[in-house]
Amino acid sequence: MKIKKEYVPKTAFRTRYGHYEFLVLPFGLTNVPVFFMDLMNRVFTSFLDKFVVAFIDDMLVYSKIRNEHVNHLSMVLKTLEEHKLYAKLKKCEFWLEEVQFLGHIVTKDGISVDPAKIEAIVNWPRPTNVSEVRSFLGMTGYYRTFVEGFSKLALPITR
Repeated sequence: MKIKKEYVPKTAFRTRYGHYEFLVLPFGLTNVPVFFMDLMNRVFTSFLDKFVVAFIDDMLVYSKIRNEHVNHLSMVLKTLEEHKLYAKLKKCEFWLEEVQFLGHIVTKDGISVDPAKIEAIVNWPRPTNVSEVRSFLGMTGYYRTFVEGFSKLALPITR
C-alpha cells in the first residue's frame, strides 16, 4: 500500500549508508497488520467466506469448479485494481488442486488439518507449568472444530 506523498518524510530513517524513506507501508510498524487486515475486510467484504479468505497479506481464492474459479479470480483481480492494490506475481500461485493455508489443507472437497500440525501436536512436549499448558491449549484449540467433543477432552488439562 502506497504511503501518501505528504507522509513519506515522516517515515524517514538514517543509517550509515544514507537517508531512506518508505514509499509503501512497512509491515514492521505496530499497527500496519491491523490496518491492512481492516482494509482487506472492507475491500473484499462481499466476497469473504464465499470464495475469498484474507488474513493480513495472504489471500486465498477458492472455488468448487474451474469455470466458477475463473469468474472468482477475475472479480478479485478487478477489485484489487479498482482499489489500487497490487499482488506480486512471483508470490502468487494459480490453479492449485490443494493448498496449505493457515495450518489447513484446502481442496475442492473441503478443509482439513495440515498433517504437519497434527504431528506437532502429537510430539508436543508434556506441559510442566501453566504457561506451557496455555500454549498447548492455544495450539490445539485452533483446531477444535475438527475434534468432536474437544472441550470434554481438554477439560482435565484445563483444570
